Amino acid sequence: MGKQKNFSWGSAVVGAAAATAAALLISSKPRDPTFHLISIDLTSFKLNFPALDAEMILTVHVTNPNVAPIHYSDTEMNIFYAGSLLGSAPVQAGSQPPRSCQLLRLPARLSGLQLAHHAKEFLADMRRREMVLDSTVDIKGAAKRRR
Repeated sequence: MGKQKNFSWGSAVVGAAAATAAALLISSKPRDPTFHLISIDLTSFKLNFPALDAEMILTVHVTNPNVAPIHYSDTEMNIFYAGSLLGSAPVQAGSQPPRSCQLLRLPARLSGLQLAHHAKEFLADMRRREMVLDSTVDIKGAAKRRR
């Protein structure tokens, strides 16, 4: 006959503790916050001959996936259209609690002169009522746990 195996509570506890420690280690690894553009509200057009400059408010949804709060410094979000730098929006220094979301409202200014270089594409986008803008932002900050 085969050998009978006995259940060991000690091994079960050690296994559960190891699994818990591994899960905590994986979930506490620092990750970059995510930014998603929710809306663009056009606030003004300014004639700056021969082009038009635009000012707008960008509503950005920011998610901190970390188990620690994040603190970040002043920076600037660059906005691109068809590969050309179109404008920017300042991002003020701040912080965000762990595993949270918040909305930022960023004032942005776009250069009509840069947009004029892509007038044909821009007019086609306006007719379709759809425009693809790209943005980049480099944020210097830290995620630290309080002790």
